Amino acid sequence: MSIGQVAERTGLSVHALRFYEREGLLADQVRRESNGRRVYTEDDVEWLDMCIKFRSSGMPLDTIRKYTDLVRQGPGNEQDRLALLRSHQDHVTSQIQDLTECLNVISHKVSVYQEHLEAGTAECLWVGPSQPSTSEAS
Repeated sequence: MSIGQVAERTGLSVHALRFYEREGLLADQVRRESNGRRVYTEDDVEWLDMCIKFRSSGMPLDTIRKYTDLVRQGPGNEQDRLALLRSHQDHVTSQIQDLTECLNVISHKVSVYQEHLEAGTAECLWVGPSQPSTSEAS
């Protein structure tokens, strides 16, 4: 596949694909044709998809690079790979818990606003600082 095709499939820009390659984030060296054009394989796309998920979940580039280096080294370092992945899993789990708490607060506020709008009492939802509050909604 060409770099344009991979960009389309992964949602990464051509610039980002070149960056990933330059930063050593691809498990295998990207093959090049005789004219210098990059030729990506299905394995490259699968690896990129995994890297995209890692980045989307907040994994730093240095950690992705370390994981990639461990994979390139081959068998024998599976415990190191597992430790790296577990550490990030713990981080993502914590993020999900934090976001769940945020969502609960937002959902409560939505519910309060919806109830007041349906009851025709929405005017009490915002009480200025100098006025006494008659609602928990602010």
